[in-house]
Amino acid sequence: MNEQSKIAVEEVTSVAPPPKARVETAAETFERKRDYLDGFLKQAPQGVSPGEPGGEIYDAVIAALKEIYDPEIPVNIYDLGLIYGVDVTADGHCVVTMTLTTPHCPVAESMPGEVEIRVGAVPGVGSAEVNLVWDPAWDPSKMSDEARLEMGML
Repeated sequence: MNEQSKIAVEEVTSVAPPPKARVETAAETFERKRDYLDGFLKQAPQGVSPGEPGGEIYDAVIAALKEIYDPEIPVNIYDLGLIYGVDVTADGHCVVTMTLTTPHCPVAESMPGEVEIRVGAVPGVGSAEVNLVWDPAWDPSKMSDEARLEMGML
């Protein structure tokens, strides 16, 4: 236990540099295969149909839905998660599948009509149809983060 450890110090005048990777020899032994992204990156971007997500009409319908507010909750029906689907056909027919917070909602009779009128007024939409469904039932987990923040749930 009385042994003391000794620290040895060695002085050197220079240190040999570490060996470098030899890229030339590695390139000679490794054959690079054709890049699989080469053809993909040279393709021109595909155009999005106006009725598909990201399309002009589809985005305009979503914007129209975001202008409709639930009268009891200060959040629009899209961010509230009441819209289950938006389908726009090539000839301009739009089908909105939606629900309400409860079957006994005070606006159960007027809300689908308002949605149909607002979606039908979007330029490029020829006719609008609203399907009101109760399955799956709405619950707060369907709300967007923006809606949760507005409601003080985050």
